[in-house]
Amino acid sequence: MKKNFCACIILCISFIACNNQHSNSQTENSSSSKTEKKISHRDYSITPSNSYSDLFFDSVKLENFINQNAISDSVAQRIRSFYNTRNYQYAWFTSNGLTEQALGFWNLRNYSGYVGDTSLKNKPLEKKMGDLLSEDSLEVSASDSSILNTELSLTQSFIYYTLSNYEKGYVKRKETERFVPFKKEDATAFADSLINKKHKDDKYFADVNDDYKALKGELIKYLQIVKSGGWPEITGDAKSYKKGASSPQIAILKKRLQVSGDMQATDTSNVFDDTLTDAIKVFQKRLGLTQDGIVTTDLLKDINVTAQQRLVQILINMNRMRWMPQEPQGQLILVNIPEFILHFVDGKNKVFDMVVVVGKEGHNTMMFTGKLSQIVFSPYWNVPPSIVKKEIMPKMQSNPNYLKEQDMEVTGNSGGLPVIRQLPGEKNSLGRVKFLFPNSYDIYFHDTPAKSLFSKDKRAYSHGCIRLSEPEKMADYLLRDQPQWTPDKIEEAMNSGNQQFVNIKQPVPVFITYYTAWVDEDGLLNFRDDIYKRDSAVATKMF
Repeated sequence: MKKNFCACIILCISFIACNNQHSNSQTENSSSSKTEKKISHRDYSITPSNSYSDLFFDSVKLENFINQNAISDSVAQRIRSFYNTRNYQYAWFTSNGLTEQALGFWNLRNYSGYVGDTSLKNKPLEKKMGDLLSEDSLEVSASDSSILNTELSLTQSFIYYTLSNYEKGYVKRKETERFVPFKKEDATAFADSLINKKHKDDKYFADVNDDYKALKGELIKYLQIVKSGGWPEITGDAKSYKKGASSPQIAILKKRLQVSGDMQATDTSNVFDDTLTDAIKVFQKRLGLTQDGIVTTDLLKDINVTAQQRLVQILINMNRMRWMPQEPQGQLILVNIPEFILHFVDGKNKVFDMVVVVGKEGHNTMMFTGKLSQIVFSPYWNVPPSIVKKEIMPKMQSNPNYLKEQDMEVTGNSGGLPVIRQLPGEKNSLGRVKFLFPNSYDIYFHDTPAKSLFSKDKRAYSHGCIRLSEPEKMADYLLRDQPQWTPDKIEEAMNSGNQQFVNIKQPVPVFITYYTAWVDEDGLLNFRDDIYKRDSAVATKMF
C-alpha cells in the first residue's frame, strides 16, 4: 500500500513538472515570438552584387559597439534590426565616401540643432563628420575602425532622431530601416510596394511629410502610366513642330502630352493649334523653362524622357524628401540646386522666392545646412588657392598687368602660391554684398556683377557659391528688425567700397538641397535636369 501510494505521488509530481515545463516552454516561445516581432530577420540574400553599399562589416563589431557605448536595450534592438535588414552592409558610407543619405540625415540633424534641439549633441561625431565633409575626395575601407565607429554612431543618432521627432506610429521601425536603400530592386515593383503597403493603425510617414505625400500622389499616377505602356516617342526634326503645321507626328505629340496630363483636351487632330501651344507651355513650366510654346531640339529630348525614367526620378526624390524637416519652425532659407531658386519661408508661409546661380559641374554647390548669421557689405574677395593656381596665375603670366586690371592685389604667399584678394568695387566677383553661414565647404550667398546669367533657364555657372539675383531684398529683409539699417543705409554700405561686417539679430537656418522632382505650391509636378549626375549615381545603386 505504501509502495503504491509513493508511486502515485511520484507520478503526480512528474505530471506537474511536465506541465510546468510545457508551460515554461510556451512562455519562452511567446517571449521569443514577441522579441522577433521587434527585430527584422537578417536578409542573407543581400550580397555585394546587389547591395546599395559595397561595404560590409561583422555583426560582432556591432555588439562590441553596443556594449562599449552602454546603449539601452530598446535602442540596441533597433540598431540590430536596422543592420539585419541590410545584412550588415554600411548605410552611410560606400568605398567612395559618404552616401547621399548620410548628407541628408546630417543636414536634418543639424537643422534640428539650429531650432533648439540639443538632445542629439555628440561632439566626437560632430568633429569626425566635420573632418570628413571638408575632404575634397574620400576613399573608405571597411577595415577602417574609425569609419565603422562613425557609421554606427550615425545609425544610433538616426534612431534617436526618429524616436524623438515623430509622433508615435507614423514612422515605424521597419520604415526607418528603409530610409536608406539597401538592395537593388525593380523600380516598378518597388513603387507598387510603396503605394500598396497597408498599416493596421492607418498611420503613414506621408501624413507627417507634406512634400513626400504630394510626390507619392504623383507616383501613383506615373506607376499607372508605366503599367499602361508609357507614352509614345516623338520623332522628327523640331522644325516640323511649328504652329500651324500639320502632320501625323503632331497628333502623336498631342497624345504624348495628354498621357502625362500636360494637355487636358481630347484633341487628336494633326494640326499644331493653340491648344497644343498651351500644352507645350504647361510642359515647359513643369521643367522650369521659359514658357513660349516653341518646340526645340532640347525640348523634344525632354519630351522623350520615358515614363519609366520619370518613375525612377520620382522614387529617388521621394527618398530625398525623407530628410527634410517634418514641419519647418520659424524662418528657413531653402535653396534647391537643380531648380536654381532660393525659397525664403517662415513656417508654412512663403516670404519670397529668388532666382540664383549655382556651381557649374566640377565646382558643385554642396548639399548642407548652415545658419546665416552675418552680412558683409562691400566685401573683399579672398581668391581660393585652386582658382589662383588654375585660372589667375596663367593669366598673370600672359598679362603682367592682369591683377591691376582686375583690382586685385597680392597679400602674401602660402604653399608656393601667391595669396590674392580682389578689392571692393564694381569688378569684385562677389558684387557689393555677401551673406555668411559657416560651413565645411566655404560656400556663401553673394551679389555678382554678371547679372545677365539670371535671365537664363539653366544657371549653373559659379565656382560653388550661390549668386543672388536680388541681394538688396535679402539684406533688407534680414535686417528689418534692426532700425539703424534702413534701405538707404544698406544701399550706402553696399556701395561704400569699405568692407563692413554686420551681425544679424535673428540668424536664419539655410538648407541646400538637390531635388529634381517635386510638387510645387500650385500642385504641379516639376522635373529638372540632373545637373550633377546625382540621380544617375543613386539609380545605379537602387535599381
